[in-house]
Amino acid sequence: MAKSEEQKAQKAAPAPEQEGVTEQTTVMAPLSDEAVKAAVEAEKVKDTKKKKAKKKQTIYTIKLIPDDDGDTKSIRLSERVLKYGIASVAAGALLFVGAFSYSVYSTFANQNGAAEIHELREVNNIQQEQLLQLSKKANALQDEIDQLTQLESDLRRMSGAGPAQDDGSGDGSGLTNDGTSGKHDGQGGPYAQQPSLDNVSEALDNVAKDIEKRRASLLELQEQLKAQQEAMGTPGMVSLPGSLVGSTVSVTTPTGWPARGEVSSPYGLRWNGSDFHPGIDIANDMGTPIVATADGTVTTAGWNAGGYGNMVDIDHGNGITTRYGHAMQVVVSAGQHVRRGQIIAYMGSTGFSTGPHVHYEVRINGQAVNPVSYL
Repeated sequence: MAKSEEQKAQKAAPAPEQEGVTEQTTVMAPLSDEAVKAAVEAEKVKDTKKKKAKKKQTIYTIKLIPDDDGDTKSIRLSERVLKYGIASVAAGALLFVGAFSYSVYSTFANQNGAAEIHELREVNNIQQEQLLQLSKKANALQDEIDQLTQLESDLRRMSGAGPAQDDGSGDGSGLTNDGTSGKHDGQGGPYAQQPSLDNVSEALDNVAKDIEKRRASLLELQEQLKAQQEAMGTPGMVSLPGSLVGSTVSVTTPTGWPARGEVSSPYGLRWNGSDFHPGIDIANDMGTPIVATADGTVTTAGWNAGGYGNMVDIDHGNGITTRYGHAMQVVVSAGQHVRRGQIIAYMGSTGFSTGPHVHYEVRINGQAVNPVSYL
């Protein structure tokens, strides 16, 4: 009974919390007009910001409309994506244009370079051909002079006139010191050398000098024949080329023949102008002794891979050297001192050679000169 009465009393009594709520509701004041306006303005600002945000995220639509009645396709791109796409396309276009321009420039440059190289090669070939033709003409002129020289020698011998004063200053072709003319024809030297402009120029200079000498010699022969006809005198004795009788030449100056034989190949252009021969070839039998033409020191004695075969070089001092090539056997050694007339080797056909002979060179300060003037 007591519990039921308490429950009834609690139901009858008002709850304190509910009374508090009722009091709060009763004390709230209504909003003023200014507050309402401020709230409206705040809502407008929010709406404006939302609209601006929507404008910043503008979407572009690209419609693809086919010619037939097919479905239209749309591509939606945001403004940012569209800008990035345009920038990428522009950058790619610039790179493509740059690469294409460089490729075109490189192609034209290579074509121009190849054309220039081709043109230079053609010019060089033309010049080489012209040089070869010029060397052939110089060689032909030299052959004509040699024939005139031989004709003059025959006339002098037939008429009994003395030998020409310059018999030992030509190219040496056909000369002999043992009466064996025409019996030996061995030739050689270094491997074939393409004539250079200097070689052809030297050959032409020699031709001009030989022409002048032949003219002077023929005039001399003419005077001698006139004198013989007038006086009916007899000719004097003929001396051999290279004779050292009464000579006052220094022992270190190359003088005389390095071997007995005949000149089978002269100094200068030969073989129809296709090769420049830096010495003379004196041909004879295999094993013919080869002697030093002046005192000096042997600098090279042995095999030479440049076409000379077994070779001897002698330094005579004052920039003068002599060379003896194609020997069968060398009997001196490098560093040995030799004298004029001393046997240094025996004639052979080693190296670039067609038969037994000695290739004889005289060099002044390393430059080959015509050895005939030293015979």
